[in-house]
Amino acid sequence: MASTDVALKDAMLIEGARGAALVDYTSGMALGVLGGGKDLDLAIAAAGNTEVVRAKIRALELLGLQDQIEDILITLGGQYHLIRPLAGKTGKGLFLYLVLDRVRANLAMARHQLRRIEDDIEV
Repeated sequence: MASTDVALKDAMLIEGARGAALVDYTSGMALGVLGGGKDLDLAIAAAGNTEVVRAKIRALELLGLQDQIEDILITLGGQYHLIRPLAGKTGKGLFLYLVLDRVRANLAMARHQLRRIEDDIEV
């Protein structure tokens, strides 16, 4: 099992990673961040993406779908933003957030690696 710090370091090893965060979507607070910079404030991005996760969960409930979100992908001109709600008991209410450089990233591989990180994380 990996700690939050180890999980974020592993996420930053994904090809094209620019920033990673573990976020509590009940409060919108980032429990840990790594990477980012002056043009990528991960704390603000984490809070904003909390609303995305909440909206998608509400939509699933309204539709009566008995399913869970694997990941949410937001594509920008130069970036991919990947949101992965944690499914395990210890991860309830949390999501991993990964920002990738679109030119350098392999989206399929990044999704696979983020899934592996989710499986290993212990909060």
